[in-house]
Amino acid sequence: MSLLPYASLTHRRKKFRVTGDVVLLSSQTADGDASISFTSGIDSTYGEYIFGFYNINLETDNEHLEFQVNASGESGYNETITSAFFKAYHSEADSTVFAYNTGDDQAQGTAYQSLVENSGNAADENCAGKLHLFNPSSTTYVKHFYSRFSSSHAGSAELDNFGAGYINTTAAITGINFKISSGNFDGTIKMWGVK
Repeated sequence: MSLLPYASLTHRRKKFRVTGDVVLLSSQTADGDASISFTSGIDSTYGEYIFGFYNINLETDNEHLEFQVNASGESGYNETITSAFFKAYHSEADSTVFAYNTGDDQAQGTAYQSLVENSGNAADENCAGKLHLFNPSSTTYVKHFYSRFSSSHAGSAELDNFGAGYINTTAAITGINFKISSGNFDGTIKMWGVK
């Protein structure tokens, strides 16, 4: 078997790469707000929605960034979620943790789903990351999501947060709400659609 040169492999990869059109749909900036909601623009135009989080700074120390959704015709942000959540942690004092977090997952729960746990609130501490939500307008399937965040942990550490799950409804999702488990926050959240 002959080996192809790197350039040929790169060319072949590009030939078969599939990319979608990514369109910025909305951007909101919190300034001491309790929550941010996106209640328009989530429809069947896009098969995937990406929410980007920039410089999210918490008012209260050691709290969580969370989300919940509303299905069509519903209110209260309390849809049923099944999820998994784990973390990688490395402190300034050089202690490390890699663990599954049972306190941040749900099994047919209706609570807000954690995106970031135990974030710090110092002036220089923040969190940033992305949440991907797939086919929210489907009326056939449950709605899958996954998230990945980097945050300044309240214990003077870096925290890499991983989450995934599904919203267990076949109704279309029409709204999403982001909040802190306690207190207000600053920062920007942007919503993109991916065709």
